[in-house]
Amino acid sequence: MPHALAQAVEIVTTALAVAGMAYFLASVVAARLFLHERRISRTEFSPGVTILKSLKGLDPGMMDAFRSHCRQNYAGEFELLFGVASLRDPAAAAVKDLQAEFPERTIALVECPERLGTNGKVSTLAQLVTHARHDFLLINDSDITVSPHYLERVMCCFAPASHDAGKPPVGLVTALYRGRAHNTIPSRLEALGIAAEFMPGVLLSKLIEGGLHYGLGSTLAVRGEALKKAGGLLSIVDYLADDYELGARIAHAGYRIEVSAEVVETAVPAYSWRGFFDHQLRWLRTVRSARPAGYAGLIFTHGFGWAIVNVFASGMSPVSFWLLGLSFFLRLAQAMTVGAGVLGEHEVLANLWLLPLRDLIAMALWVAAFAGDTIVWRGERFALKDGKLAKI
Repeated sequence: MPHALAQAVEIVTTALAVAGMAYFLASVVAARLFLHERRISRTEFSPGVTILKSLKGLDPGMMDAFRSHCRQNYAGEFELLFGVASLRDPAAAAVKDLQAEFPERTIALVECPERLGTNGKVSTLAQLVTHARHDFLLINDSDITVSPHYLERVMCCFAPASHDAGKPPVGLVTALYRGRAHNTIPSRLEALGIAAEFMPGVLLSKLIEGGLHYGLGSTLAVRGEALKKAGGLLSIVDYLADDYELGARIAHAGYRIEVSAEVVETAVPAYSWRGFFDHQLRWLRTVRSARPAGYAGLIFTHGFGWAIVNVFASGMSPVSFWLLGLSFFLRLAQAMTVGAGVLGEHEVLANLWLLPLRDLIAMALWVAAFAGDTIVWRGERFALKDGKLAKI
């Protein structure tokens, strides 16, 4: 019996390692196709746009992120609205400093004291919307840093083009992102996971599903009409994966979701190991709740980890080492193509030595995420059920 079990484990891990290599190759193809699409020139389109930011406390690199939004080369009008639950929040003082630094920009600080649901961020955004002067809204996180061409590259995706004939109108534009790590191992593992694990999956899902059908919190630029038809922000005020839900509802309402040529940057905190595991479990349980079939399919994305397990399951057979070498080569190709090629993530090269550790931890966390529905978010504990948050 033990021998039969060992053989079964070897067979299963071999199959999963091979499937993982197919996934690595497919995601490289998806990345190359996206790079080709990104080169297609778009019609200039510069409508008025309101940038909405929900704030709570001070995040790493927040002021630099704010400044990058003020330094836009954009032909149209734009305003920045910052929402806080209380004017005593430290973020309120940061916004006032920003107003003093950029007096030529339309920057407003709005107190949003009502708690409309369990998702505090969306609750604040829903109150901010009523103050927006423009029909186009752009939502992104407080730690997102952008280039001077950000608005130009995002908003041009809303312009109708000749090759869009017969397609539904664009209702939402989102953007890929890379992580800027701080000098702790967990922080670097997080940034590496964004570049070499999460973004490859996003690009492959875009290819397989014929486009994205969800949004990414790094950028949610939305047409006012589409937001209204999708039920507005209040309809997602109890959901953790608000970016996913907003995109999914806009797609369901008959609109198209586009991915901008712009790649933005998020500041990855200097995580402790506890903070890193809490954040990873929150993200994984969010994905499991929002896309259960997709979450189950993540088993095939851990090909390199399965190849490592297969070496031991097979008694270190020559074939297992051959599989391990080929898997590692394809894993590197995936990380470099997406991380360096698509995202422009310069730290990928320096952090490649962490890739085996990242993949083994990711496998373990994928299993651990099945073990419960509790998450920790900004120091609060919630239970997650059907994508919705319940305060514990």
